[in-house]
Amino acid sequence: MKKSLQVTEPGSDSDGIDQVHDQRIVIPTKFVSIADSLEKREHSRFLTSQIPTDLSIQVQETTFNVHKYPLVSKCGYIGRLELQPSISNYGYDLKLENFPGGSETFEIILKFCYGLPVDLNPNNIALLRCASEFLEMTEEFEDGNLITKSEAFLTFVVLCSWKDTITVLKSCEALFPWAENLQIVRRCCDSLAWKASRKNSSTGDAVHEEGWWFDDIATLRIDHFRRIITAIRAKGITPEIIGKCIVHYADRWLPGMDMEIEGVRGYGHGKNELQFSICSQNEEGGIAHSKEQKAIIESLISMLPPQQEAVSCKFLLQMLKMAIVYSATPALISELEKRVGMMLEDASVNDLLIPSYKNFDQGKLTNSPERCTMHDIDVVQRIVEYFLMHEQQQQQQQKSGKCNISKLLDNYLAEIARDPNLSVTKFQVLAESLPENVRTCHDGLYRAIDTYLKTNRSLPEHDRRRLCKIMNCEKLSLDACMHAAQNDRLPLRTIVQVLLSEQLKMREEMLDKNGNTSEPEGNQSSTNMEIKTMKAELENMKTKMEALQSDYSGLQKEYGKLSNKPKNASGWALSWRRIRNSFHAKLDGDETGDGQQRPNPARKRSSKRRSSIS
Repeated sequence: MKKSLQVTEPGSDSDGIDQVHDQRIVIPTKFVSIADSLEKREHSRFLTSQIPTDLSIQVQETTFNVHKYPLVSKCGYIGRLELQPSISNYGYDLKLENFPGGSETFEIILKFCYGLPVDLNPNNIALLRCASEFLEMTEEFEDGNLITKSEAFLTFVVLCSWKDTITVLKSCEALFPWAENLQIVRRCCDSLAWKASRKNSSTGDAVHEEGWWFDDIATLRIDHFRRIITAIRAKGITPEIIGKCIVHYADRWLPGMDMEIEGVRGYGHGKNELQFSICSQNEEGGIAHSKEQKAIIESLISMLPPQQEAVSCKFLLQMLKMAIVYSATPALISELEKRVGMMLEDASVNDLLIPSYKNFDQGKLTNSPERCTMHDIDVVQRIVEYFLMHEQQQQQQQKSGKCNISKLLDNYLAEIARDPNLSVTKFQVLAESLPENVRTCHDGLYRAIDTYLKTNRSLPEHDRRRLCKIMNCEKLSLDACMHAAQNDRLPLRTIVQVLLSEQLKMREEMLDKNGNTSEPEGNQSSTNMEIKTMKAELENMKTKMEALQSDYSGLQKEYGKLSNKPKNASGWALSWRRIRNSFHAKLDGDETGDGQQRPNPARKRSSKRRSSIS
């Protein structure tokens, strides 16, 4: 099959060119790829004229049989080559290695050399500019050569249009390093940055709002996107707009920020064994550690504006999760943690629940329970430390902010407390990371400790005491005290402390209701004496409760020794009743023996509470 094209060569005194006039030329056919059919590969299109072709040029998988003179007259590169004689009938053979644009671009070059009309457009202008530079098609060989024409079209047509510039910049992705060396990428990026930075920017006749250019910029490759952001920043664009553009780009290229990472789910059936999996939309098997995705993440992190208001804390935590998944540079991960620490007040508990991806080794978990936690506690620990360092450097007492941090951390502790493989040490270290004066109320901390005790019901007594020491019973609300007083998961000593705090709060609440806050000094001093007496009384009760616990432990040991003998249920019940009556007798004797204390409703409630505990 042949395709005929009419040639009209520019006038010349050369006999060779005169002979080429009015000849019929057929552009040679490409040798198709292996994916094409064999029948197409057997067809060829070749140049036919009264003058036989004398040059065979191979570009990629395509061979062009052409005349030497039209190319030599416009291409300096071919003219200065020492052509090798061909073993076939075509005169000379030439192979162009790494030709910019490939065989399709070279076919357009041939049309230009033969004087055929060539359509310059945004899709091929970068290809032709690089190809003409490769072939050295300068003005030295002919006026109005392809370098001059392509350069003029690029400067006066393409760079004046936003859409055309985007098109050319996309075509430059396959032209490295030619497009870089010819400054095509730089000029396109500068043009786009200038148009994006203009106030009331418009494309055509339509005036667009702020951020109208985000969608087009987000379609570019990451290296070109970074060049544009750098140029836009130099134009004085605000950090907020740059941050919004980066977020928009991340939403397009990193969809896993919201959908791919769905968190951790599923517990194993074995005792104290946690099995979990990170859900992914990737059908090829889990989260792929793609080099391209890693490069995008690292580039976006490095180009984030330093101002805190540029991006939200939620976005920073999303990027932190992605950086951990794709094993980004540790320095960039540390930088993200510091930035999150500076904005920790704006975070939410769900944002801080970072799955522990480091536990995965080709889909298998390590056998160490310490490494099988659902969430990455160490990351949050470092973020809290960075927050405290930032607060110390600022030397500002932002009480409300710290209060928000305490609530956030307590809610986070309550969430991770459901993990059965979370060690007491990690829980305690994270709970004690905040200074004591930061938490004005310990209700959230009590809820987290209670959740941990529910999850780990077989926790030893010394570990329970260790956890409860973190909590200050005096900072519990009255409702929390009432709940804790009936909580059998708490150690006995903690329950006594809670009872003390509860009685004091009930006393204060009763005084407030009765309007005793404005009593004379004599009555006020009497009230203070009663409170001090009540404290001493409850401390005495605490000592007796500990003695009772010791007697109870001794009785259990004695019962264990007699376990092999016939059981005497009535004797056991009688012994226990004697101890209980003895304890109540001591308490009643203390209350009535001195005659210095007056009965009051709070005293009665305290006595009822002690009776229920005993």
